[in-house]
Amino acid sequence: MLRIRKTNPQLIRVIQILMRRREKIWRRVAKDLQKPRRRWRRVNLARINKYTKDGDVVVVPGKVLAFGSLDHKIKIWAFSFSKAAIEKIQKAGGEILRIDTLLQQNPRGSGVKLIG
Repeated sequence: MLRIRKTNPQLIRVIQILMRRREKIWRRVAKDLQKPRRRWRRVNLARINKYTKDGDVVVVPGKVLAFGSLDHKIKIWAFSFSKAAIEKIQKAGGEILRIDTLLQQNPRGSGVKLIG
């Protein structure tokens, strides 16, 4: 049994789902989410825009913040988003994914960009 030292039930569920996968990328994301929240990755849209192109699938094990802009469509999953970041992603035509949808569309993790 996996020991998770978190109290947020949604976070525990996400970590458990990711740890059941065999692929290294999903285990890496689960390991990052098990860290204390103060050590989580906080990524601005400017950085995501710089390292992605149209149609990329992005995973941020932490929080997406709204500094900067997004000028192309992406699919993105993160544990949390700022309200302004959600608005900017949707305005650019991007899609915010749920973890189960992401794993269903890309179970092996190939082509997924881990940004942080």
